[in-house]
Amino acid sequence: MTMTSANIRRAFLDFFASKQHQIVPSSSLIPGNDATLLFTNAGMVQFKDVFLGQDQRNYTRAVSSQRCVRAGGKHNDLENVGYTARHHTFFEMLGNFSFGDYFKREAIQYAWQFLTEEMQLPKHKLLVTVYESDDEAYAIWLNEIGVPAERIVRIGDNKGAAYASDNFWSMGDTGPCGPCSEIFYDHGEHIWGGPPGSAEEDGDRFIEIWNIVFMQFNRQADGRMDPLPKPSVDTGMGLERIAAILQNVHSNYEIDMFVGLINAAAKITGATDLSDKSLRVVADHIRSCAFLIIDGVQPSNEGRGYVLRRIVRRAVRHGNKLGAKGAFFYQLVAELVKQMGEAYPELAQKQAVIEKVLKLEEEQFGKTLERGLVILEQALQQVEGTVLPGELVFKLYDTYGFPVDLTNDVARERNLTIDQAGFDAAMAEQRKRAQQASNFSADYNTNLTTAQQSKFTGYSEETNQAVVLELIKEGEVVAQLEDGDTGLVILDQSPFYAESGGQVGDTGSLNLASGAVFMIEDTIKLNNAIAHKGKVLGGIKTGDAVSAQIDTVRRAAIKQNHSATHLLHAALRQVLGEHVTQKGSLVQPDRLRFDFSHFSAVKAEELRRIEQLVNEQIQQNHALETRLMSIEQAKTAGAMALFGEKYTDEVRVLSMGEFSIELCGGTHVKRTGDIGLVKLISEAGIASGVRRIEAVSGAGAVAYVQQLEQQAQQVAAALKGDVLSIAERVEQSLDRSKLLEKEIEQLKAKLASQAGASILDQAEQIAGVTVLVAQLPATEPKALRTMLDQLKNKLTSAVILLATVNDDKISLIAGVSADVTDKVHAGKLVGWAAEQLGGKGGGRPDMAQAGGTDVNALSAVLDGAKQQVSQQLA
Repeated sequence: MTMTSANIRRAFLDFFASKQHQIVPSSSLIPGNDATLLFTNAGMVQFKDVFLGQDQRNYTRAVSSQRCVRAGGKHNDLENVGYTARHHTFFEMLGNFSFGDYFKREAIQYAWQFLTEEMQLPKHKLLVTVYESDDEAYAIWLNEIGVPAERIVRIGDNKGAAYASDNFWSMGDTGPCGPCSEIFYDHGEHIWGGPPGSAEEDGDRFIEIWNIVFMQFNRQADGRMDPLPKPSVDTGMGLERIAAILQNVHSNYEIDMFVGLINAAAKITGATDLSDKSLRVVADHIRSCAFLIIDGVQPSNEGRGYVLRRIVRRAVRHGNKLGAKGAFFYQLVAELVKQMGEAYPELAQKQAVIEKVLKLEEEQFGKTLERGLVILEQALQQVEGTVLPGELVFKLYDTYGFPVDLTNDVARERNLTIDQAGFDAAMAEQRKRAQQASNFSADYNTNLTTAQQSKFTGYSEETNQAVVLELIKEGEVVAQLEDGDTGLVILDQSPFYAESGGQVGDTGSLNLASGAVFMIEDTIKLNNAIAHKGKVLGGIKTGDAVSAQIDTVRRAAIKQNHSATHLLHAALRQVLGEHVTQKGSLVQPDRLRFDFSHFSAVKAEELRRIEQLVNEQIQQNHALETRLMSIEQAKTAGAMALFGEKYTDEVRVLSMGEFSIELCGGTHVKRTGDIGLVKLISEAGIASGVRRIEAVSGAGAVAYVQQLEQQAQQVAAALKGDVLSIAERVEQSLDRSKLLEKEIEQLKAKLASQAGASILDQAEQIAGVTVLVAQLPATEPKALRTMLDQLKNKLTSAVILLATVNDDKISLIAGVSADVTDKVHAGKLVGWAAEQLGGKGGGRPDMAQAGGTDVNALSAVLDGAKQQVSQQLA
């Protein structure tokens, strides 16, 4: 019986669990302990600190099936995905790890036992490699495992430097490193390619399935290799690769997991050729997109969000090539849940969220894609040679939002390449222009630096004694500021909070014994110093002693709004889902603003629930607790960290009961009850996938409610009712208004009918046709049309031209019965008249409307029109 991918994953984890390995769940695709990585790209990433000795676990052996993405940064397989048998943006790495426990012998034995006994791979189909000087590993393979010498390949330093080999792994230029031993599977002589180390090693006959890294050295800056006190093991085996071998197929895209996704993609897009490479692209990309969204990434124009956007757009373009109509990509999530939901339950838990995010992004890109493909297609037809000009690629990107990688993809299919250097040059020029355009203004403290350091005392104090360390005026350090000068004052310690994390800087004063006062209008960070920006009344010099006093009323309002943002964040996640993350905030004394990731407008009932939750937490009057701890401890405690934010080793964790736990360095109230009240004012979208809520709290919220109440009372008085009956009264008023409007329309129609009847005596008979050209008193255009229809019904064979004037604007309408349209054209008649009156218009042969502005010429134009009609009929 063929083993499924799920069975292989389970068998691998169970095998190593039986060898006393701790099964460790896959970590997030967003590396939690490595800012140098865009995505988790190997199984060892979550254990990096353990290998470096910076983290301790309660186990020394581990096994995992790690989700990995290679679609950006150093490890980027995006361009190859779909065109080769084994490249993916998303893959699963099966790995077993030893942290100073077992080493080479056990690692080799475990790998061989699992492959040949558990998976029952034929031993003669396996070939292994070792680092050229690793005699220990070579001896284990030869003498203990029994691999023939001709199937053990030594790989030396083939990259121009010592220890620069495919079989020598390094964490970086310095640090843990060591030799590798790889296991290859031989697909047979009928497949082209040679063994590793040979000239034909890039062929598909010998495929690497397992890599064992023996971390035994610590590389020093001078190149010295010191033995590690606790040699460790890091292994990796691609689930997709081993599944292809065990399921007796040559391409990863033929394994059970991909067969299901490819069949689903074909059904959704209407594709019939299951070997189409575009189906591979779509099937691969749904995996990376779904798991990136699960881990908090949202499509955007920067960082990880941009990589996600690129992958989605590439999938959409290939879906369109297959014949997909409208949004289709999001529909594959259901099949993905079916294929991988058992191993990763979060797929099913967040299926609706994934689908919404993908559908929205797909719909937005649909417009860009349609426009860009037309222009690209036109350009491709005019290209001479095999290179698409860089300027054209840049125009598609800059003007039409068409991603460069998609342009490259299309060009590749036509056996063309893009002028990457030309594109890069155009991009550089654009950046230069943008920088020049932004240099139109400058603040006097822009680009300032200082070596001074200030201690912040504002968490517990609102005033303190301090000493002036430095004064800055117009960008220069000065010894003193004189009466009326503006500048920056840096103190040795200060209770003033410097603008940071969305919270505005404090204001207040620095008071000197001389009676001079430095009025602070803002507080900013300047390197490690707190800089107070303002104007001096009197004079201040370096070394002066001052009494620092913040504006306590303003600070109290800021603290209320800041604490309210934390409650709002937690409530948004509870009501809308855990995909909500903070994208920005502004905390001022009079209001707060909170930006967050979400894929659609927040419904009215959701906003009410969010506001209710926030105020419930205020009423419960939780004490705010702050603790200093390591970033890892904070995450373990469940603290929310801002996406993409960098934190120091020690962070400040702010808790409001169990409802909200976040990392924050700002100032806050002592208890949630101090906030008083939070009232949401507005909710709107500000960017793709980003929403904004504005709110008020404390006295500001009370003032807002009172303002609403005052307006409600005014409306109630106008409606002759009370505040509680406003909705009913307004509804009654609207119903009455609609009834009156209907009566007015009926009266207008009646008047129009009477007016039409009254002008019948102005009609003339010309060649057996009734000709009626007349000007009416001020009549609405809609009534004019009714009047024309009534007159045409009364007159069997007729030509009618009516005009009316409203607010110095002329309305014309013409009607010609069907038996006369061969002689008189209503559209041409009314068009001629409108042109004489400074307007324009036209229409069908039997009915047309137009307008004009020259009221003084109207009478003459109507006479001229009558003469034209007479001539045409005669």
